[in-house]
Amino acid sequence: MKMDGKSVFGGVAMGRLSIYKKNDQVVKRTRVSDTEAEVRRYENASEKAKEQLAALYDKALKEVGESSAAIFEVHQMMLDDLDYQESVTNMIRTQGINAEYALAVTGDNFSEMFAAMDDDYMKARAADVKDISNRVISVLQGIQNTELDSEEPVILVAEDLAPSETVQLDKSLLLSFVTRFGSTNSHTAILARTMNIPALIGVDFSEDIDGHFGIVDGFEGTLYVDPDEETIEKYRKKQEEEKEKARLLQELKGMPNVTKDGREIKLYANIGGVGDVPSVLQNDAAGIGLFRSEFLYLESDTFPTEEEQFNAYRTVVQTMAGKKVIIRTLDIGADKQVDYFNLAHEDNPAMGYRAIRICLEQPDIFKTQLRAIYRASYYGNISIMFPMIISVDEVKRIQEIVDEVKKELDDHGLAYGDVELGIMIETPAAVWMTEELAKEVDFFSIGTNDLTQYTLAIDRQNPRLDSFYDAHHPAVLRAIQMTVENGHKGGAWVGICGELGADTALTENFLRMGVDELSVSPSRILAVRAAIRDCDLSK
Repeated sequence: MKMDGKSVFGGVAMGRLSIYKKNDQVVKRTRVSDTEAEVRRYENASEKAKEQLAALYDKALKEVGESSAAIFEVHQMMLDDLDYQESVTNMIRTQGINAEYALAVTGDNFSEMFAAMDDDYMKARAADVKDISNRVISVLQGIQNTELDSEEPVILVAEDLAPSETVQLDKSLLLSFVTRFGSTNSHTAILARTMNIPALIGVDFSEDIDGHFGIVDGFEGTLYVDPDEETIEKYRKKQEEEKEKARLLQELKGMPNVTKDGREIKLYANIGGVGDVPSVLQNDAAGIGLFRSEFLYLESDTFPTEEEQFNAYRTVVQTMAGKKVIIRTLDIGADKQVDYFNLAHEDNPAMGYRAIRICLEQPDIFKTQLRAIYRASYYGNISIMFPMIISVDEVKRIQEIVDEVKKELDDHGLAYGDVELGIMIETPAAVWMTEELAKEVDFFSIGTNDLTQYTLAIDRQNPRLDSFYDAHHPAVLRAIQMTVENGHKGGAWVGICGELGADTALTENFLRMGVDELSVSPSRILAVRAAIRDCDLSK
């Protein structure tokens, strides 16, 4: 069976198809005759849930550090809480009801109790107790949780995937993404490019393909289900050809990013978290040009503490061993929604309350992140950039808050390093103000994803507009050229950190414009290096 879709990243994947089911439980109250057997059923499910949490703790410990992993220890402890356990078992025994219903009621009751407390820490446990209850219910119902229920790498098939879901998936178990909905410019698509795995959207699949053998052709935008031997052999050969191309690119490791006529450019990598750093080093990036810090917030059930953020940033800069790490302050809002931010519904969230606007209106959140970043800067080479800037006034207010943070650290005797400050150029307003803005900051980083969206007035999350979304549009390229010229005029260096930076069809154009730095997905480093070394700007 052949199904057509739209490619968001090329390549070939072959393996078992696994349909991702969101953990939306429907819990019904049913009578049970053997209450002791039902209690044992609950206890066995609880033990399995604790095993899952222990595995998640180990995974998080490696990827995001001890502070961020601690939540999974808390969840294990809550499952062992005697009051919680007695509530569930007592309901099963006295009311003769099923374990799922007893868990759901207990979860609701305990959650309401925590939410009513005055202490902020205890209030935060309301979401945790619901989460652990849902986890045990999932085990009882045989429903797969957010993490992949598989011991082998699979082709993940889903209706759609939100950024908050994709960050929780075990990346080592993903061969490919295939979704029914979504956009070629969604964050799921960006994740696929970061991971260097083929991905398709717009595939009208049926539920009965779950568990079947599949092939994803990320070049043609096609999914094959139970293909014949001839098709399998064809794609095995194609996979081998791609592996050979990748092997040849590996020979570029250690080579400078210099054109044939001697022009050198910095080539950095984009990351979403600590777990992406090994890929940065493996692909020989000179630094990190975009650390999407909002993924620390997307992975958490509540605001990450200063210590949690500090540990994550410090781990990254220490691992990068002196190479530059540019951290973008949180860019929450638009398609990256987090429940605990309590953001109101917006008809046009991409142009709404997001990114630096949240930070300037809620300075406590902003200062917590800045303190963590500045403390981590003592351990390596950190720069900070601020997203969604539209005015000089915003930059001046940011500078005031930065000064307040540095004074607080000084007052507490906490050391920090020299930190370059930059801004993202991703709005037409910022482009038009680049001459003035360059006098206020050390560097610009052009976010081509949003710059293209706002310049062309196209919602990049709307798949119906994919055919109108043209990142090569002359208006976008002129905006980049203007930013580079005005940035240099004002003494700021200029980089590109959006997806367009990895587009090798434009590498020479960017070099001729005078772009100083390109930051791309780790998997694209060597391909862009090859394009740079193939350029001759003297012609």
